[in-house]
Amino acid sequence: MKSLLALSILLATAHLSWGLSVATEIVISVPDQQLALIDRGKLISKYPISTSRFGLGDGNGTYRTPLGVLFVAAKFGDRLPAGAVIKNRVPTGEVVNPNAPGRDAIVSRVIWLRGMEQQNRGARDRCIYIHGTPEERRIGTPASFGCIRMRSRDVIALYDLAHIGMHVTITQRKIDNFIPHDEEPSLFARSD
Repeated sequence: MKSLLALSILLATAHLSWGLSVATEIVISVPDQQLALIDRGKLISKYPISTSRFGLGDGNGTYRTPLGVLFVAAKFGDRLPAGAVIKNRVPTGEVVNPNAPGRDAIVSRVIWLRGMEQQNRGARDRCIYIHGTPEERRIGTPASFGCIRMRSRDVIALYDLAHIGMHVTITQRKIDNFIPHDEEPSLFARSD
C-alpha cells in the first residue's frame, strides 16, 4: 500500500512539474450533490452528481457511498462516444441515449477510486467509480448504488482533467467550505 501511495504522489508531482493544466483535487459534496474540481484552493468547475440512495459508508455488500479521502486508481473509456455502455470496465459496443427508459448502465467513462483511509478502504474492491449514467434526470438527488454518477458530457470533461493519483474527497461538507472567499478590501487597504 505504501508503494502505491508513493507512486500516486510521484505521478501527481510529475503531472504538475510537466506544466499540464490539471486540477489538483476533486471534492464531492454529498449535501450539495455536486462535484468540484479545485486547483490550489481555486474552483475550476462544478458538476451536479448523484451519490448513493442507500446512504453513506463502506461496508462490504452494501450500496453506500464511502466518505473520506480516496484517489483515482484507474480510468477506462478513452475516446468512447457519450452513452457508450461499459460493463466490467470494458465497452460493450452499445450506446444508450440519456434517460432511455429501463436503462441503468454505466456509460461514457469510468474513474475507479481507491480509499486512502480506514473508513473507505473497501472502495476499490467494491468498484466505487465516478461514471456516467443514462439516468440523467436523477442527477442532483441520491440515486446510485454507491458510485458517483454524472451526466455523460460532464464525466467526459472530468475524465480529461483527472489523472491517476489525483485525490478525491467525498464529504458531508458543502463545496463552499473548500473554497477560500476573498474579503472585500477596506478603504484603508486601498492603494489609490
